[in-house]
Amino acid sequence: MATETSELKTNAEKRASWDEYFMKIAIQAATRSTCDRKHVGAVIVKDKTILSTGYNGSIRGLPHCDDIGHIMENGHCIATVHAEANAIIQAAKNGTAIDGADIYVTASPCWNCFKLIANSGIKRICYLEFYRDERILATAEQANIVLEQIALV
Repeated sequence: MATETSELKTNAEKRASWDEYFMKIAIQAATRSTCDRKHVGAVIVKDKTILSTGYNGSIRGLPHCDDIGHIMENGHCIATVHAEANAIIQAAKNGTAIDGADIYVTASPCWNCFKLIANSGIKRICYLEFYRDERILATAEQANIVLEQIALV
């Protein structure tokens, strides 16, 4: 009996936290990305339930930039819809309310995606790596949105 208890404790210690769990799902979503310049995944969660996912990719039904080339502007490929936007769009398309939800993204949102997230009612942005746009830091605080970097071990 003592062996079972110590095994249970060991298994519980190995169990991923909710933040780790959802971030790893965002990482998996990023594997669907169709722009090889940056693979990004997003997962929208409320009450520990996944509401929507997204990854950066071309407009639905159009060729992928990985296949036909990138449309570059100021050093960025603008051919794709970003992961965060796609997750919000997917929720809207399916009639899923995301007000008060969290979003897990493999890279912190760009300024345009941050504005979409803020106006969608999402209250917490968890990201794996900080990516480029520092404007989101002060604006998140003003908008009462929690920005949190998640470290995976």
